[in-house]
Amino acid sequence: MGLNKELDGFTIVAMEQAVAGPYCSLLLADAGARVIKLERPEGDFTRGYDKGADGQSTWFAWLNRGKESVVIDYRKPDDAALMHRLIAEADVFLHNLAPGALDRHGFSPDVLRQHNPGLINLQISGYGTEGEAAEMKAYDFLVQAESGVCTVTGTPEQPSRVGVSICDIATGLTAFSAILRALLQRSKTGVGVDISISMFDVMAEWMNMPLLAHRYMAAKPARMGLTHALLAPYGAYTCGDGGQILIAIQNNREWVVFCDQILGKPEFGADARFASNADRVANRAALDVEVNRVFSTQDRQIIADRLQAAKIAWSHLNGLEDVVNHPLLRQITANIGGFAVDLVDLPVKTDAARPQNVPQLGQHSAAIRQEYS
Repeated sequence: MGLNKELDGFTIVAMEQAVAGPYCSLLLADAGARVIKLERPEGDFTRGYDKGADGQSTWFAWLNRGKESVVIDYRKPDDAALMHRLIAEADVFLHNLAPGALDRHGFSPDVLRQHNPGLINLQISGYGTEGEAAEMKAYDFLVQAESGVCTVTGTPEQPSRVGVSICDIATGLTAFSAILRALLQRSKTGVGVDISISMFDVMAEWMNMPLLAHRYMAAKPARMGLTHALLAPYGAYTCGDGGQILIAIQNNREWVVFCDQILGKPEFGADARFASNADRVANRAALDVEVNRVFSTQDRQIIADRLQAAKIAWSHLNGLEDVVNHPLLRQITANIGGFAVDLVDLPVKTDAARPQNVPQLGQHSAAIRQEYS
């Protein structure tokens, strides 16, 4: 028996946009919760990110399967009243509007809790809800830079952003886990809780490794592209056919095996230049000469087979064309406006069928208004 709509019967009201909030509610919908997505009249701006799905957004299709869309303008009295009724009957109110926006229009946590003591009220922000930083725009790229992710990503010559929306996705995952914790707590206490999660806090915690190295280690973490500032050999090496293989030696036992079975130089296992990881990092240039001596004379697949046989950690350096056809890739289809979008499936498997339908803007407005009249 596997996971199967374990959140069936729970209702999530999500006033969300972009990626972080929608990714969280996607996971909730996938777990069986009812997700009512409140959209401004012009819609979640992710609807306009691309036109790859026959004129509609593939990004929106990725993030919004299984939800109901209601167009609402909480500045209008009737819509504000509807929104209060929705939240009063919800288990979770998830929102990622600018800090203070909802409070100014009568949706502060205290007001919401008067009508729904068991409400899980979760706010996603960029840099918290207080002080000058709360007013800063907080797109994924900007939070990557502000939290230091960019400074440890890239090459020695230039920092780089991570090529996926890592801040948004990490924050969505964190919000999802916090909601599950809050629901468990409520099952014991009967009382809801207000939770505030900032994208900066999420990424700053993820930065612990380089920050600890900066604080406590003599070798400061530097940008090194596909290599590692504190481990060696660890990086991409070009094979004789031009293909690249990544290897990651993380302990001395693996290094001894690598020397014997891959480099054909068992004596390197005890060589003073390479005996410990710190020695190998200090003598990285000489080490790379030895690795390249072997890798550059053989095709990538031959090297891969030898590494696998020796149980050395390795991977291909795949391009998008390789990943889209990868034998391990699990896929699912989303249906948006009659167009099928092939997506990579969520990593946690479930016995239940995945939600596939993506709502059109306001598709469920009439039905929801009637249900909550």
